[in-house]
Amino acid sequence: MAKVLATEIRVGNLIELDNRVWRVLKSYHVHVGGRGGAFMQVEMKDVESGTKRNERIRTDEKIDRAFVEPREMQYLYQDGDNYVFMDKTSYEQLNLPTDFLEGQAGYLLPNVDVQVNMHNERPIGIELPASVVLTVVETEPGIKGATATGSYKPAKMETGITVMVPQFVSEGEKIKVNTDSGEYMERA
Repeated sequence: MAKVLATEIRVGNLIELDNRVWRVLKSYHVHVGGRGGAFMQVEMKDVESGTKRNERIRTDEKIDRAFVEPREMQYLYQDGDNYVFMDKTSYEQLNLPTDFLEGQAGYLLPNVDVQVNMHNERPIGIELPASVVLTVVETEPGIKGATATGSYKPAKMETGITVMVPQFVSEGEKIKVNTDSGEYMERA
């Protein structure tokens, strides 16, 4: 069993806590200035029962990563309510339902490489790349010269998700989006 620091927990990771395997849905680093130490706020879902749980874990604490067999796969296409992935070594296809992806589907583009984690020959989670490049399909017109403003506007991406972007981003542009937080990183 591999142990990792709480600060290394990422969305899509599988961890063992209380003798159960949990998939990390959200992970935030929280630091309350002056009072107490920093901690990770982790929202996770039990792989077997599907129950969700929030957990606060001190940043210096070590957590058990679940023993899983990671398989490199490529996302191919969406088929109704299923997403089709192909194993890059055996070329076998794997269908995963929309609810299995838990909000990660908005970052999937055809031919994107992902890691599908298998536990006892059963898929139990996917790990996306740290960032993806998406095209803006709908947003308010950009403001000329708005390069250093701190204001953001909503922009709809080609996959259907909405990302808050700076005022200078306009339709048709490609941007890099963080898959952990869903935040705008930079123009691509």
